[in-house]
Amino acid sequence: MSTTTKVGPVDPVGTDLMRTLKALKLGGLKDTLPERLALAKQRKMGHAAFLELVLADEITRRESRSAMLRARTAGLDPTMRLEAWDELDDLSYDRTLLSDLTSLRFTEAGHGALILGPVGVGKTHLASALGHTAIRRRLSVHFARADKLFTRLRAARLDNTLEAEIRKLARVDVLIIDDFALRRLEATETNDFYEIIVERHRRASTIVTSNRDPAEWLAMMSDALLAQSAIDRLTSGAHTLVIEGPSYRQRDRLNQRADIDPGSEAL
Repeated sequence: MSTTTKVGPVDPVGTDLMRTLKALKLGGLKDTLPERLALAKQRKMGHAAFLELVLADEITRRESRSAMLRARTAGLDPTMRLEAWDELDDLSYDRTLLSDLTSLRFTEAGHGALILGPVGVGKTHLASALGHTAIRRRLSVHFARADKLFTRLRAARLDNTLEAEIRKLARVDVLIIDDFALRRLEATETNDFYEIIVERHRRASTIVTSNRDPAEWLAMMSDALLAQSAIDRLTSGAHTLVIEGPSYRQRDRLNQRADIDPGSEAL
């Protein structure tokens, strides 16, 4: 009596081919190659067209990985991309201006952007999203919360590396300073802010988020002359996006009120 042995599907990416791909540092193709082979067979693609297809896949994969690594180095939150922004219904802002900002045309002239509004309206998310877009455009980006940035510069002053740190910040194509002017800046912090803005003025783009209007910043700094000079330079060529809506505290209060009286939202 003869027996029939069932044979499973043949792996289109054999051991020898996989070894060759790895030798050429193309091991990532293994994930898409089977479906590309099936597509080539279905469409009766020629060798050159098939080669172009799989190499385009590899370029896309490498660019995506490169962008991910550069975004991590820049300090960007990977979840804060434009496509992931869950806009709340009660926000009000200039959508045309936001669309223009996402084109990054302002970076070509070394202009900046101010994103202003109360806590919890998405300022940090939008600034980070612009950073991710810049990364994909092959621009260098650095994201820092204002208090942590000034703490780092204070430490650099102590070990005589302040000038080197300022030069690094001056060279980056897009510098994002988040939560600026939440608290009063000391004299050294005001001076550092002035140096950063002066070095970057009309040379590179600076994006600042704040829950205070620039008119209020002067009162938050120790040296009025340096502060005014820095603020004037920063705001003179900056696009200002104001996001209006309830703050975290106001939103929590509204939610608590709705929990107590479900019919209050309809009033």
